[in-house]
Amino acid sequence: MKIIETKLSGVLIIEPDVFTDSRGWFTEVYNKKNFKDLNIDIDFIQDNHSFSHKKGTLRGMHFQNEPFAQSKLVRCTKGAVLDVVVDLRKNSKTYKEWIAVELSEANKKQILIPKGFAHGFMLLEDNSEFHYKVDNHYSKDHDRSIRFDDKDISIDWGIENPILSEKDLNAPFLKDSDVNFE
Repeated sequence: MKIIETKLSGVLIIEPDVFTDSRGWFTEVYNKKNFKDLNIDIDFIQDNHSFSHKKGTLRGMHFQNEPFAQSKLVRCTKGAVLDVVVDLRKNSKTYKEWIAVELSEANKKQILIPKGFAHGFMLLEDNSEFHYKVDNHYSKDHDRSIRFDDKDISIDWGIENPILSEKDLNAPFLKDSDVNFE
């Protein structure tokens, strides 16, 4: 497994080892002991899996406020997505900075996203599936979004009119949100 640090402290790109032979391939996507040996000691408690039909569908930017904030381990299991992570920790030297990484069925990359970040992804291919682990349960009362096109963050999605849910279309700008990460 290869771990790549990003400019966002704690956000890691993980490239798992992939073993191939004439039958296909095998990869271990998560092993608690191996992660702990790499000083990643997160107790994941739930797996989520989503499917979206159309290229250009954008889901994000999502997070949960404390005390129900979530760390995530994300990957694309079918198709391809542009995965985006934004630092929402107000006291961080990278506050409001973001990274974007292509995650795909082919490259098998994963991203580890600690608490304190907003997360979203956009389909680069039709009929894509997205899988992620979280370390805290969903809380409707703490569920939050910020605008995908917030000019104070300026994410380059590479698209002008993504397909959005009503929730994401009506999400507040960061300056108007009640994000509570320090």
